Amino acid sequence: MSGIIVIGAGQAGSSLVAKLRHAGFEGPVTLIGEEPVPPYQRPPLSKAYLLGEMALDRLFLRPASFYKDNDIALRLSKRVEAIDPAAKTVTLDDGEMLSYDQLALTTGSVPNRLPAAIGGDLGGVYTVRSLADVDGMAHEFSEARRVLVIGGGYIGLEAAAVAAKKGMNVTLVEMSERILQRVAAPETSAYFRDLHGAHNVHIREGVGLSKLIGDGHVSGAELTDGSMLDVDFVIVGVGIRPDTRLAETAGLDIDNGIRTDAQGRTSDPSIFAAGDCASFPYKGGRIRLESVGNAIDQAEVVAENMLGAQRDYVARPWFWSDQYDAKLQIAGLNTGYDEIITRRDGGAVSFWYYRGDDLLAVDAMNDPRGYMVGKRLIEAGKSPDKRAVADPDTDLKTLLKA
Repeated sequence: MSGIIVIGAGQAGSSLVAKLRHAGFEGPVTLIGEEPVPPYQRPPLSKAYLLGEMALDRLFLRPASFYKDNDIALRLSKRVEAIDPAAKTVTLDDGEMLSYDQLALTTGSVPNRLPAAIGGDLGGVYTVRSLADVDGMAHEFSEARRVLVIGGGYIGLEAAAVAAKKGMNVTLVEMSERILQRVAAPETSAYFRDLHGAHNVHIREGVGLSKLIGDGHVSGAELTDGSMLDVDFVIVGVGIRPDTRLAETAGLDIDNGIRTDAQGRTSDPSIFAAGDCASFPYKGGRIRLESVGNAIDQAEVVAENMLGAQRDYVARPWFWSDQYDAKLQIAGLNTGYDEIITRRDGGAVSFWYYRGDDLLAVDAMNDPRGYMVGKRLIEAGKSPDKRAVADPDTDLKTLLKA
């Protein structure tokens, strides 16, 4: 019996193989990962781990013994070079060939990098995606050093926050007119702009990078407004893209990720996909979600469907970001909003995204109650009265009963 092979040993891959065993599958299970360590959490990499507040073993999703105890063959430091859907085999970088009955792709995403033509291959230029990335830059984080962060999304802002807390001189540039423009309302952008300003991070919006300067190692940057910066190192946070390399060469359908049906099945009925790399049906369209919650939930549904459950995956989007002492929690997707309702309660603030009278999403800063109520309302398809949301005297729990 060939069993099930899962390619990609991240959050989705680890969740999928665990669910297979929990659901009673007794056949062979193999989890293949390129990194030398067991599956680990990625969000703390740019926060607690980079700050030195989280030990390596606390990053691991499950202890290494879990895989042995559950008869899961964990193949680390292995790169899959090719999939042959007709023969139902995968070929590893050392030439080893493995057979499968069913295959799952949980290959995640890869960071966008700067082109070599503008200095992207200089020493001292880092991305924040893997454990090796963060370990490789850790020695750079010391007081009074000068760091340039390129990109005003959540990864860039989180890295800037860590650098600022380390007492460094931080400049962040964002080509768009404001930070978080792609993912959040102006109100949320303003909140985090003010927060970083209070910690002496110099944010420059509407300004991009022309090129990095250096002889082997980065020493400066020329920006699109013609200004020059002296820098000791650079962190690049300009987005990620789904890792579809294997799927493409195997001839699977691609549509902003590996295209799947509602059950996680790709264009090959024996191959499934889950997590950051998967594009799936959602409310009459298609989406791809880059979040821990989606990686876990989708992977578990895919595991059940590999065992014959025939269950559609229903996404319930949620996200979070930690910066300084601010915890942002996001429920829902804000695509298509036309109005923001602001709710303030002491130090807590939340922004509620509406399209007409329909609640789409909530950004909650240090407001766990606002987040939880908003999340429950969105998942239930309920849209509370806007005036009640904005009124700080409203007990949010009463909105759930309306």
